[in-house]
Amino acid sequence: MNQPMKLVTARVRPHKIDDVVAALASIGMRDVSVTENRDYSQKGDRQIYRGMEFTPCFLSMMKVEVIVPEDRVRTIVDLIGSAAQTGQRGDGKIVVSGIELEVNPNPAVAPTRLAL
Repeated sequence: MNQPMKLVTARVRPHKIDDVVAALASIGMRDVSVTENRDYSQKGDRQIYRGMEFTPCFLSMMKVEVIVPEDRVRTIVDLIGSAAQTGQRGDGKIVVSGIELEVNPNPAVAPTRLAL
């Protein structure tokens, strides 16, 4: 039976994305998905732009997704957390969820039911 798999999703600050991807690559994680996000938050820090102070509602973030065997989840979460940390509020979040089924869009490849 296949080993249970988990989806690790992390939202990190844009300037930390290279550190996160490099950290994952350093332990052999090559299949990493990265997308740009805009998170809505009423808790944005005050910023100054062209002499005007404002509080942004939409914050730019990067979403990193990686599917890993269940026994590597803690390692991946710790690694992403260390690489993404700035020590300031708003460093992001890491969420782990189960993967039940993996489907390849190629009709010649049968769906794989992963162990839960």
